[in-house]
Order: sequence, then structure tokens, then C-alpha cells
Amino acid sequence: MNRRALSRMFGSALCFSSLASLSFVVSTQLASAAAQAVGGQAPGYYRMHIGRFEVTALLDGTHPFQAAKLAVGAKPGEIDELLGDQELKSPFEGMINAFLVNMGDRLILIDTGAGNLYGKDGGGLVGAIKAAGYAPDAVDDIFITHLHEDHAGGLMLDGKPVFAKAVVHVSKRDAEFWLDNRNQDSVGDLLKPFFPAIQKVVAPYVATGRFKPFDGEAALLPGLTPMAAPGHTPGHTYYLLQDGAQSMLFWGDTVHMQPVQLPDPDVAIEYDWDVPLAIAARKNALAIAANKGWWVAGAHVSFPGIGHVRGDGKGYRWIPANYTLNR
Repeated sequence: MNRRALSRMFGSALCFSSLASLSFVVSTQLASAAAQAVGGQAPGYYRMHIGRFEVTALLDGTHPFQAAKLAVGAKPGEIDELLGDQELKSPFEGMINAFLVNMGDRLILIDTGAGNLYGKDGGGLVGAIKAAGYAPDAVDDIFITHLHEDHAGGLMLDGKPVFAKAVVHVSKRDAEFWLDNRNQDSVGDLLKPFFPAIQKVVAPYVATGRFKPFDGEAALLPGLTPMAAPGHTPGHTYYLLQDGAQSMLFWGDTVHMQPVQLPDPDVAIEYDWDVPLAIAARKNALAIAANKGWWVAGAHVSFPGIGHVRGDGKGYRWIPANYTLNR
């Protein structure tokens, strides 16, 4: 082979090598661009049944807080130790859960999340409802466990009422307490801002005659019964959903820190209106739910917040619902 042929061959090889290198660089850059993280989570919902009733857990958001700072009555180091037992630490990320129940003839919502009242930590309820196949306008009734920002705040979003036709139900005792500014003197600085915030979000429903407090423990709908559980607030209320042999207890703010307050139910939280009453209500709810084998739906238990409680020594343990596609 002469020198000119060798030169052409060598040049072609270099060209091919350069093109191959360029192709590798370009494809690598494209692959890198295609693999960029999107971030965020899908709107949270989880579905199951209690008898004929379809229950959909909805995630409004998550709210990190300094667990040891807000805990009341804990032993030194207890909060960090109990969180550590589940590979957790402060700030503890509490859930803001709500629950949609399709009763066949009515669509009801238990609690509404925080809406805008917790900033970026809330406001996901509407997206979760829509992702679950429903619409806020389809909700007939809303049952609030208590009038705290992260349970009633979602009645409004971006300054507008969210639920066009729903009637809002809450215990008369809680309504009378939080809608009367004279009661601000009976709470600490942590709870004082709740008064104007709650009054604002319920105002459109009051104005349209769709705010109806109830008194007593008579069934509110066939299959749905309120249970008075004062302590966390004056009118804190559980709702017991039952059909046939199946039951689910929606227990509101009975537990804020499941890894802490189940093993030690005597630990309270600064948001409790009456600490001894709140502790007594928690112990009662845990004992009944464990004894009867009820499903529990917790507003601040790790999403979807549905599970069972079982006795464990002097305390209790949480058994979360097993994820399934066959509900």
C-alpha cells in the first residue's frame, strides 16, 4: 500500500473516531438532560372500604415541627429516643390528612386540611380530591373534628370557598368557643391566632346558611355517629363510621406524634386546650380501638393515616393498613 492510501485510511479512521466521540458526548448530554429530577410527589389519596362505604384518605400536606419543643409531659430525652426507635428525628414531619367517604347517597368529607393557613405545608386537598376522581363541588357534607387551622382551613383556598354546596358540621361547643373572641383570654399565645383564622374560613358558609353545629351524640347520618372527646379543644369530636361488622374511627387530633404518643399516651402537646382532658381522651380512644379492633383514621399519622392499634406493654403500637389494589 502506498503512502497516499495509508494517509487516506488513517484520516478516515480519525474521522470515524471523532464522530464516534462526538456522538457519545451528545448522547450522554441528552441522556443526562432526560434524567433530570422532576421533584415533588403525586397528589396523595388511598382508597379502601368499610362495608359498603368507600373511604378515600387525602393528603393536604405535611408539617415539620420541633417535637421535643412542643411536647408536654415527656421525660428528658424521651422524644428523641422514641423517634429514633423508628429512624426519625426532629423536626418531625406530621401529616395533614383528611378523609372522603362515599356513602352511596351522599359524599362526605371529614376535615379539610389547612388550605393556605400553613403556607406551603398545606393546600393539597383539592388536587388530591380531583386525583381521586371526585370534585369539591360534589361534596354534600363536611364534618370537622375540631376548629383548628389544619382541620378547617381548607374550607377556603386562595381567598375563595372551596365547597360550593357542602353543609359544614361541627360540635356546638367548638363553634361557640372559636367563634367568640372573648375566649382568646383562656388560651396561650400559640392558639390565639386560630380565632381570626377560623372565623374567616367559616364566614362564607355561615353567610349562606351552610354552617350547622350539632349537639350531643345522636347519629348524624345513617352509619355516622359523633363521639365527644373534649381536651384537645373544648368540642373535639370523633366520628365513628360503621356498616355491618366493620367500623372506622376518625379520631382527629388524638395523636400528633404516633411514634411517641402510642408507646407513651401521657405525652401531650402544646396545642392541647386542656392537657389532662386530652390525655384522658387519647387513652380512652386507644383502649376502645384496640379492644374492638376498629380501623382508625388519624389526621396526623403517616399517610394514609389508616391502621389499627394494639396494646404493647404499658402503651400501644400502630399497625398500618397494608397497601392493596383490591379494595
